[in-house]
Amino acid sequence: MDKLRRRESDAAASNGTKSAPDPLLRIENLVVEYRTADRRKPPLRVLHEVSLDVRPHETVGLVGESGSGKTTLGRAVLGLVPVASGTIAFDGSRIDGLARRARRALSRDIQVIFQDPYGSLNPSMTIGDILTEPLTAGRTHSRAAARARIGELLDAVGLPADTADRLARELSGGQRQRVAIARALAPGPRLIICDEPVSALDLSTRAQVLNLLVELQQRTGVAYLFIAHDLSVVGHVSDRVAVMSKGAIVECASARRITTEPAHPYTRNLLLAAPVPDPARQADRRAARHRLAREGAAR
Repeated sequence: MDKLRRRESDAAASNGTKSAPDPLLRIENLVVEYRTADRRKPPLRVLHEVSLDVRPHETVGLVGESGSGKTTLGRAVLGLVPVASGTIAFDGSRIDGLARRARRALSRDIQVIFQDPYGSLNPSMTIGDILTEPLTAGRTHSRAAARARIGELLDAVGLPADTADRLARELSGGQRQRVAIARALAPGPRLIICDEPVSALDLSTRAQVLNLLVELQQRTGVAYLFIAHDLSVVGHVSDRVAVMSKGAIVECASARRITTEPAHPYTRNLLLAAPVPDPARQADRRAARHRLAREGAAR
């Protein structure tokens, strides 16, 4: 039974007796703009009044094509891009525009897993040092306590203890991404931004890492904002899915609704773009995508 069916079974069992918890992350009317090289021209708007929330222990998938604005949204939550207008709140408190010291303190609660497991780890540091850094930087652990915690983290992501003595270049892509997951888990965050965390991995490794993320959420209760371009991947791990196109959310619903009964033509096109092993079904999907494109052009 996958995560989606488990969550829906739990919801059915509760029969609506429990109200939904307040959002852990709440994004309201968010606008992000980038200045162009020509200062005489108006800034380029990449996010158009985006609103989205993530509840505790929930996975919200954010899916869209390259350039849709999904990674920019994640970067805005992390404070890596300036916000032109709108608000971002975490646990009821605004976090957009935080000063550097407050942002560092917030990193204990909000962590990130980046897309590239090769570029996101320092090649000159051992894995043990990489995992020690987030523990000692916030003075949450002594170095002795951090070393003990490293063993727990490596075990949690399915890596042997002696991985701590190795360099990142000695590991496979899947192993490096497991280290990146362990690093994100190290300070005990309540929310992890997963920015295309499996797109650089082969299919078999991708499935293993996705299952690991689901297992870790069940164990720790962490919430995920899961960013990806592949709707089938997002649907596998998410409770709800938001679909982005041209800097705006065009549809947001349960993962089952999005992957079986999408309402927006853009979402239907994304669903049809997912590859399937059956050549006949793949040909039917391609024909359906062409029909959608013709219908869109005719409007």
